[in-house]
Amino acid sequence: MLLQRLSLCPRLFVGPKTLQTFVRSVSQGKLPLARAHGKSFAHRSELRQAKRIVVKLGSAVVTRGDECGLALGRLASIVEQVAMLQNQGREMMIVTSGAVAFGKQRLRHEILLSQSVRQALHSGQNQLKDMSLPVLEARACAAAGQSGLMALYEAMFTQYSTCTAQILVTNLDFHDDQKRRNLNSTLHELLRMNIVPIINTNDAVVPPPEPNSDLQGVISIKDNDSLAARLAVEMRADLLIALSDVEGLYDSPPGTDDAKLLDTFYPGDQQSITYGTKSRVGIGGMEAKVKAALWALQGGTSVVIANGTHPKVTGHVITDIVEGKKVGTFFSEVKPAGPTVEQQTDMARTAGRTLASLLPEQRSEIIYAMADLLTEKREEILSANKKDMELAINSGRMPAPMLKRLSLSSAKLNSLAIGLRQIAVSSQDSVGRVLRRTRVANNLELEQITVPIGVLLVIFESRPDCLPQVSALAIASGNALLLKGGKEAANTNRILHELAQEALSMHGVKDAIQLVSTREEVEDLCRLEKMIDLIIPRGSSQLVRDIQRAAKGIPVLGHSEGICHVYIDHEASIDKVIKIVRDSKCDYPAACNAMETLLVHRDVLRTPLFDQIIDMLRTEQVKIHAGPRFASYLTFSPSEVKSLRTEYGDLECCIEVVDSMQEAVDHIHKYGSSHTDVIITENEETAEQFLQLVDSACVFWNASSRFADGYRFGLGAEVGISTARIHARGPVGLEGLLTTKWVLRGDGHTAADFSEQGSMKFLHENLPVTQLLTGQRTSN
Repeated sequence: MLLQRLSLCPRLFVGPKTLQTFVRSVSQGKLPLARAHGKSFAHRSELRQAKRIVVKLGSAVVTRGDECGLALGRLASIVEQVAMLQNQGREMMIVTSGAVAFGKQRLRHEILLSQSVRQALHSGQNQLKDMSLPVLEARACAAAGQSGLMALYEAMFTQYSTCTAQILVTNLDFHDDQKRRNLNSTLHELLRMNIVPIINTNDAVVPPPEPNSDLQGVISIKDNDSLAARLAVEMRADLLIALSDVEGLYDSPPGTDDAKLLDTFYPGDQQSITYGTKSRVGIGGMEAKVKAALWALQGGTSVVIANGTHPKVTGHVITDIVEGKKVGTFFSEVKPAGPTVEQQTDMARTAGRTLASLLPEQRSEIIYAMADLLTEKREEILSANKKDMELAINSGRMPAPMLKRLSLSSAKLNSLAIGLRQIAVSSQDSVGRVLRRTRVANNLELEQITVPIGVLLVIFESRPDCLPQVSALAIASGNALLLKGGKEAANTNRILHELAQEALSMHGVKDAIQLVSTREEVEDLCRLEKMIDLIIPRGSSQLVRDIQRAAKGIPVLGHSEGICHVYIDHEASIDKVIKIVRDSKCDYPAACNAMETLLVHRDVLRTPLFDQIIDMLRTEQVKIHAGPRFASYLTFSPSEVKSLRTEYGDLECCIEVVDSMQEAVDHIHKYGSSHTDVIITENEETAEQFLQLVDSACVFWNASSRFADGYRFGLGAEVGISTARIHARGPVGLEGLLTTKWVLRGDGHTAADFSEQGSMKFLHENLPVTQLLTGQRTSN
């Protein structure tokens, strides 16, 4: 049956790979299933379920900037996306503009050619420069451009083994019941045969639109916006994508100072926006688009208005919308009960500025209150955590290491409370501390002081204990905080966030910490570069890598891998080796600071020490992988490692042999992740060389790699471990959440005072640094 449908398109060639992919997708159930029409999608993430999709291409999208001819590159990328979605099993329809522009290009060419021949015959070549073009009538341009536009679409879609068909309509076709039924039948039959209908108004004969010509409950076809909306509702489409030359719908005309792009638009918000002028081409404007979108929404079709002209996004704008990403403005009839993530970020920033202006003692009081609430509300917290644990266990999908992170206990809460109190003490001299004071000239004093970074976004997986730790550090450093926790810890995160806000309320800054509970994708949060100043991921290496890729405009603090090494020197102590290796690997194998590779000096092989190491690892049920060099020493070796750059995150490790300390350093630099590396030796000179040469965030001598932790460093808590070389490195505590600003105090000084003609001289005299706490003035 499938081959019969495909054979109906005479110019269609279906390669074996395309057919195999399609059939495989059908058999595996990967294609979107048809859904009962009548209600639009409530949230963007549901757009993945869209089966029948109408894509409306505005005149500004299809035409070039000079309005003569088509934007071929842009059109080709749109065709590629539509063809890809069609080949996934979706039913795609295109409502297109462009016939007038294409016809204008053709007619101008013909007129110029005709005039040049005529003038060459009568006046000679020297008169060609005086030629002028007549004003071209739009209907004539449309008549001349329709066939060329369709031929172009057909040629482009053929490259993707996709057949197309042209349908021209007018407003009268929708007023005549018989014509409507015929149109509906034709479109359904084309979709049934896997053909993409290309629909346009018949501009060669269409009369000018009549103002206020809408019938009761029915939209009149005045432009391609209204045509796309009418068609989407008539065909019971799941989604209408309207592409124009603006990013979406703004609350005021784009380009004005306070204009904000609306991520989601609700019918009741129509009175709160101001419309700007229409696009450079076409007969519609944003007001017409909104009217058409609301009419389609009322008819059960979801709508997204987005930019189809931006060179950086045009190549994936349609597929991004269908995947539920935050692109353009999504029209929804269901308004969420709480604030949007953008509103939460604004609330956090405003309250965060107030938090930063509090006295250090006031911020400490908030943190102490949080610590007390962790113990006072212990039963409520553990009850919520029990619900999360039961759901996770019953799902059967969460691995044991993640279950361990998810679990809270009384001992864990007590430990958290102790850590919070340490942070409260250290926060006394954090914000507003003077790092440098310089008398630039007489009565001109310069200071560099610590200030908060701004708004932090912390994304964490299945580790609810992260929430109070990070909250306390944000409060101590005067930063606003946006938290996005894993859904597996939703109940625990909710109550812990409520406790944090309860503590913040004592000084009127409750909104400084926000928990994102809406269905926001992490990738969408990473695009809020104008609202978020720093992203801190807490979770798997895959999560960190995904965030680093997605957050192109926001700095990310963290590490993607924790490939930690322990090097056993030939002068190492047996007792220290066994203790340190056991703790580094077996204490918490899933931690980022756990040992993944054990480097052994060649002279240690075939010694009692090496035998004890192997026996201990076997007793602890650690699976051993042999490095290439180690495997060459053995007759029967363990499984050879696939890669020396592997983070196991479990009771597994690699053992490799090196000839010297320098070779161990070279190995670490080649295969490590600059996280934490350890040397075990009794030779102080060798140890000092190792500590100096290894370029990692943490380098230890005769100590477990598990010491790479903010709590163990005495930081109270940490927001993560950074392997970056800019800003913060290693376990990041309070100091890593601060930046600086320069404050200059003068007495009517100007730059001209220090010019060649000026009378003042630079002194640049360094002054003693004293505390500059918020609200206080330093003394000389």
